[in-house]
Amino acid sequence: MTAAKGKLDSRDPASARALLARASEIKPGDFNIFMFLTLACRMQGDHRAALNAVNSALAIDPYSYVALLSKGAILEDLGEAHAAAEAYKGALCLAPARSNIPPPLHVSMKHAQSAVERDSIRLHDFLRKAVAGERSRCPQESLKRFDECLAIFAGRAKRYVHEASMLNFPQLPAIPFYDDSLFPWLPRLEQATDAIREELIVVMKEDWEAFHPYIQYPKGAPLNQWAELNRSPAWSTFHLWRDGKKIEANCARCPGTTELLAGMPMAEQEGYGPSAMFSVLAPHTHIPAHTGSTNIRVIVHLPLILPPGCRYRVGNDYREWKMGKAWVFDDTIEHEAWNDSDETRVLLIFDVWNPLITEAERALVGAMMLAKRDFK
Repeated sequence: MTAAKGKLDSRDPASARALLARASEIKPGDFNIFMFLTLACRMQGDHRAALNAVNSALAIDPYSYVALLSKGAILEDLGEAHAAAEAYKGALCLAPARSNIPPPLHVSMKHAQSAVERDSIRLHDFLRKAVAGERSRCPQESLKRFDECLAIFAGRAKRYVHEASMLNFPQLPAIPFYDDSLFPWLPRLEQATDAIREELIVVMKEDWEAFHPYIQYPKGAPLNQWAELNRSPAWSTFHLWRDGKKIEANCARCPGTTELLAGMPMAEQEGYGPSAMFSVLAPHTHIPAHTGSTNIRVIVHLPLILPPGCRYRVGNDYREWKMGKAWVFDDTIEHEAWNDSDETRVLLIFDVWNPLITEAERALVGAMMLAKRDFK
């Protein structure tokens, strides 16, 4: 092996290849021999032999991201872009964190990412053209869900699922934004937009100190994506209900809003829900991607103060709020928000029961959560 390495270092791949070929016969299970043989063949421009050698290495260690990187590069040399992307995709999946990858391989990893990206773009375009005829047969039908399916299948979009931090209720579909028809009370809420806004503005003018940072982690807690917003007034709230408790003093200042909310199917769970609040996002503030606590309830947004340049994402679905229009979404699917404007954005936010949860399931979950709280 040492002699072969010396030949490679002295740019004599033919001699190195001969030595490594004999070594591979003596030690057919030696991964390193086949990796050096791969290099020798590539240096000679013998890409097919290099591919055979790296495949032999992968037969010994199929989890080697280094070997998969090498295979991807060889397949690119052979003009097999899609096959190369598949090899690179495997390397990216198996590679450790960047800090644990040797610096000389950083360029190769970046190249692999670019190759996978290019291949997914080609595949996405190819698939869209392939289904164009079938698609033209249903011009009146909403195909947004299929379009997301195609993008995920092609590797152009991520597959988002429930990621509840506290309780994940099984067999519920991961729906980013729910259809309005499931919430017959939404028009009544939307019609009350002006009245709710009036109560909000009075509170903001009279007592801004009553608004508190939404993110409040204790000292020493890991902050992760919340470092910038922890204890920051950039994202502030005025709670009407919090963790199942009605904030009487705050509700008294917003009697119309309180009465309206009391008539909604809020997700009442002792000690846990509902929550209802005015959510204030300062100019040029980003709420980073995160997920909520449970999918047994869904979240309602009603915009009250809405400058241009405010947008939202749930899963792969990006939207902008519209005044007088509420929406309902599943916050256990990754979501984030932006206020790119120079003005403050304010929403009314509250949670209601997931419409696909039965009355019996609601009661049982409530009892279960209380029991968990007492399990100390």
